[in-house]
Amino acid sequence: MDVSQVATRHAEPDQACVEAVDLARRVAEEDAGTGQVGAHVGFEAGPERVVTHLFTCLHPAYVGWRWAVTVTRAARSKVVTVSESLLLPGPDSLLAPAWVPWTERVRPGDLKAGDLMPAPADDERLTPVVALAAEAGLLDWEEGDAWRLGAGGQESGVGSLRPARVLSPFGRDDAAVRWYTSQHGPGSPLAKSAPAHCMTCGFLVRLSGPLGRVFGVCANEFAPDDGKVVSVDHGCGAHSDGDVVAEAAEAGGPVAPAVDELGYDLESAGAAVPDSVLETIDHELA
Repeated sequence: MDVSQVATRHAEPDQACVEAVDLARRVAEEDAGTGQVGAHVGFEAGPERVVTHLFTCLHPAYVGWRWAVTVTRAARSKVVTVSESLLLPGPDSLLAPAWVPWTERVRPGDLKAGDLMPAPADDERLTPVVALAAEAGLLDWEEGDAWRLGAGGQESGVGSLRPARVLSPFGRDDAAVRWYTSQHGPGSPLAKSAPAHCMTCGFLVRLSGPLGRVFGVCANEFAPDDGKVVSVDHGCGAHSDGDVVAEAAEAGGPVAPAVDELGYDLESAGAAVPDSVLETIDHELA
């Protein structure tokens, strides 16, 4: 019988215990069940007249684990008996992955009622309000906004309603890429089969600020994107004038060009528009 050793021996192994492979296998199969015990992969010699036989575990949930059956015999006895049988992880066992902080494990949709997930102090998606004072193209908080007024219309103190941080250029572009490449952008099957773009739909409510150049919110309760942010070149079958556009297309006649009168020119307002993803998207829309 070819039996290999897989661990350092404490003493010269008892030969009768070393040869009791069949006995150890029968016990392992009784514990594991039929078809769950694989090949004999060796043994570990313990104290005097004690040997632990190791068998591959075939259960898919315990890849790399091994059945360990310890056998022994009494002094001057030729009868080998079983002391214990258990499942142990092997050198190639499938173990739990290394611990990862929850901030790196959380995914969109994980937040439930009552959960708190404040943005970290160094979150690059946010920037202090004072940092945007000279960038009017990014700051959407105007002098007449509601954050300045408390109960009864009285002007509130700084920090009562106004956030300490607002969306940074990075955060804005990160959101723009995520929204534009999602199912609410121009690349979705829904948008490609639509009769016209959201830009010409009466149910589109444009966002304010720079993001409003490319995005709005659908306000059609019958549309699949109702209440969601969509790109202006997105579309669906619930377009406010979809029947007119579809009839014109079927007739082969020209479709009246859409003129975007809802957007505004940031340059004319004296705002400096930085190079960003929004400019790339604007160029694609043009």
